Amino acid sequence: MGCSSCSSGKDGQPKGCKNNGTCGTDGCNKLTVFDWLSNMALPNGEKPFEFVEVRFKNSRKEFFKNTDNLSLSIGDIVATQAQSGHDIGMVTLTGELVRVQMKRKKADFKAEDFPKIYRKANQKDIDIWQKCRDREEEIKKRSREIAIILKLQMKISDVEFQGDGSKATFYYTAEERVDFRQLIKDMAKAFGIRIEMRQIGYRQEAQRLGGIGSCGRELCCSTWLTDFRSVSTSAARYQQLSLNPQKLAGQCGKLKCCLNYELDVYLDALKDFPGQDTKLFTEKGLAFCQKTDIFKEMLWFSYKEDPANWHVLSKDQVNEILDKNKRKEKVASLEMYVLEQGVEEKVVFENVVGQDSLTRFDKPKRRNNRNRNKKRRNNNNNRKRNQKNA
Repeated sequence: MGCSSCSSGKDGQPKGCKNNGTCGTDGCNKLTVFDWLSNMALPNGEKPFEFVEVRFKNSRKEFFKNTDNLSLSIGDIVATQAQSGHDIGMVTLTGELVRVQMKRKKADFKAEDFPKIYRKANQKDIDIWQKCRDREEEIKKRSREIAIILKLQMKISDVEFQGDGSKATFYYTAEERVDFRQLIKDMAKAFGIRIEMRQIGYRQEAQRLGGIGSCGRELCCSTWLTDFRSVSTSAARYQQLSLNPQKLAGQCGKLKCCLNYELDVYLDALKDFPGQDTKLFTEKGLAFCQKTDIFKEMLWFSYKEDPANWHVLSKDQVNEILDKNKRKEKVASLEMYVLEQGVEEKVVFENVVGQDSLTRFDKPKRRNNRNRNKKRRNNNNNRKRNQKNA
């Protein structure tokens, strides 16, 4: 994602605002919320909401109480309360929208022990924070090597330092329960910091790391999707998709979240639609359903003795035949319905001048060839005349 002032440079870094994804508009961040109340003033006598939303590394966001009534705006770097020491983050939302977000995430802003904001970060805090962030990749690589030596079945996907550099949180994924007590001892001895291990799911891992999906866009979970709903293979069956795990799985290895986006539309269309296992009894023989088109309301049937020959029927025609079959009546044949009530396809687009042909520029121009032939003939005739006169 990128804000309107960003553009790509030669090295892939943002060229416009020069902030490398941490600009004050917060448009380059993950799971950002647009503050549409920023230009509106509060009513007279109304106090601003004392809680703010602060974003840390990747998509981790938390709410903090502004007890000292600091003048904060989106993009400010602040020092926040932690379990021990302090952490550094960036303000991503202020005002009444924070109240809405807290209700949405079921955060109790009336609690007395709510974490608070200490101050705006000074240059010393920012320098320590940046130095810790620069060490994260090296420590992540070293921690993976230690885990391999200990033969632990786990994958350390991300490392996040606390703002003051006193603690590092290691995010990992694992299929089963992992005993990482020795791992914590070895890492604490090697890095000289307090270690916290936090297990996350495969979808949370994809959300934190981000990436490009098969559609060519950024992952939904790392840009705008906030909740992970369960996705089952029935969603693919309703949409008539082939059950190919390589195509249906996302970067997290689970079924793609986008399979649920259009599922409700398909379920509404399938309410009065004949099933895939529909059988039609005719005097010519038993017919099976081979293919369905939900939105065109068409079904393809073939006889048991002739499976290669398909007949197109509309949804109403199939329901009519099923009603007769329930009354133990058989229709003569499927061809009768196809001939009497054939489905006519409407011509939406008709190519008149051939402008959509991809090979239209490959055809030779006949006019140019004719002109060239005429010039050659005239030149040859002039040469012959000159030879005779000589």
